[in-house]
Amino acid sequence: MTTACPSLIGLYHKLSNAWSAETSSQWRSDNPAAGQCSVTALVVQDELGGAILTTNVNGAWHFYNEIDGRRVDFTMSQFDSPIGYDDLPSNRQEAFSDTSAAQYELLLGLVRSGRSAGKRTP
Repeated sequence: MTTACPSLIGLYHKLSNAWSAETSSQWRSDNPAAGQCSVTALVVQDELGGAILTTNVNGAWHFYNEIDGRRVDFTMSQFDSPIGYDDLPSNRQEAFSDTSAAQYELLLGLVRSGRSAGKRTP
């Protein structure tokens, strides 16, 4: 875990600036969090520690984090309405099954450098 992102708010801003079509094929300019859940959960765990959790949302697994006993879901804005959380324990292997190493390495690198992604409108 690194101390480059000491706060949840700071990390959220770095993530949201870094999300792009290169970090998730589902990314859209009108819904930048779309498809970013697994790669984001991995980067959040790298930066702040904690656990990766999952919930089934309409037949698909949604990944997020638990940090210091609190649920942290930076990608919940991708959903049109609030979701019911199951808070099922997950792990990096399951989260990686929903993303690629290239997407993960890109997002992690952008977050750690503080750079924004070049946004492409799909």
